[in-house]
Amino acid sequence: MRRLGVLAAVPAVSVLTLAACGGGDEDGGAAGAAGPADSFTWAFENASGGAENPWLVLAEEYTEETGVQIETQPLPPDSYGLTMRTQLQGGNAPALMMFAPGSGQSSSVIPLAEAGYLEPLGEASAALVPEGSESQFGIDGEIYAQPTSLIPVAVTWNAGAAGEAGVEYPEDFDAYLEACRSLADEGRSMAVIAGAVPPNPGLMSMAISATRVYAETPDWNDQRAAGETTFAESEGWQETLQTVVDLNEAGCFQPGAPGAGFDAITQGITQGTSLTAFLPGTAANELMNATPGLELDTRAFPPAEGEPYLLASPNYVLSVNADADEGEKQAALDFLEWMADPENAERVTEIQGGVPITGPGENLNAAYEPVRDLLESGSYAPLPNQGWPNPGVYDALATGAQGLLTGQSDVQSVLEAMDQAYDQ
Repeated sequence: MRRLGVLAAVPAVSVLTLAACGGGDEDGGAAGAAGPADSFTWAFENASGGAENPWLVLAEEYTEETGVQIETQPLPPDSYGLTMRTQLQGGNAPALMMFAPGSGQSSSVIPLAEAGYLEPLGEASAALVPEGSESQFGIDGEIYAQPTSLIPVAVTWNAGAAGEAGVEYPEDFDAYLEACRSLADEGRSMAVIAGAVPPNPGLMSMAISATRVYAETPDWNDQRAAGETTFAESEGWQETLQTVVDLNEAGCFQPGAPGAGFDAITQGITQGTSLTAFLPGTAANELMNATPGLELDTRAFPPAEGEPYLLASPNYVLSVNADADEGEKQAALDFLEWMADPENAERVTEIQGGVPITGPGENLNAAYEPVRDLLESGSYAPLPNQGWPNPGVYDALATGAQGLLTGQSDVQSVLEAMDQAYDQ
């Protein structure tokens, strides 16, 4: 997805350096750390592939303020999880790394913490963890991942191109399908997906599940964990994947969608040939920063019936390599302390393009105004796979959704594969 499956990216390494010096904090979590806290390495996913990546901007601002050098390592989303696991196992991972909460993704933090690869964090990091979700950020009473902001994951709407096409955002699913047919006749598509990269169809499926599963049953994941239901017998999950089939059959996706990569999303949304994409809100923010004049906002996927609902959770977390050089480790912990300061945390949210962990305020990113009411009322659920026990469940969903696009899978077999992966 990000991981969650967004856009194409090109690996790069940059070193940002200016003057001054960074300071530590007794809550940093690295007792006995030694060496000067004046530099560290930081790896993260680069969705847009450009200099407007929010992590690059944040690193530069931190260097300007403290003089601490940050060697940034932006990596492609589709290979990020595997790269980090390989480096951690090989003992050559960077000091600071971006991961996902929970256990359900290839870059999830809990399995890495259980394997002893990550450094426990201090009180400042723990204070940012949403109440009731501590198990997604740590184990045995220790926190190993610091959340950055709340990220809506829904439908990115090209408001500018839609206005030119005279199309309003559909209020319900039937209207969405009708818009798909009309736009296809005009040589546009209602949606653009990277069908050849399973995480993007997987992300689409999860975004759809917000109204089909979690709006009526917010605790569905808990019920599955308790053995009270399964994916295969869930009417909500059946409807979710049938919706994917319906979208495909109605011509909602761009031509060649099953074989498209992340570049199709970048081109379709920025050029206005497609009006929607399934993206984390921060990816849409990056695209606007990189494309002057682009008008995007975030919408909930239209419900088949009932009220709108969406996904929103702290999808990006930062962790420290337990095996890093002590000087680098302390520098990374100092950086997390700096990020946890309320003033800096607000700036992080502004740069990253997310929503404050505590909810939307006066300075809410304009791209989220269409879903402000949902965010304020709590009409959202976290990404479903954050609560799944292993990455295999999401892999089964992602590859299964990809198969629905090509006709090589059917709804029931995908759900049964998810159950099999869940129970392993």
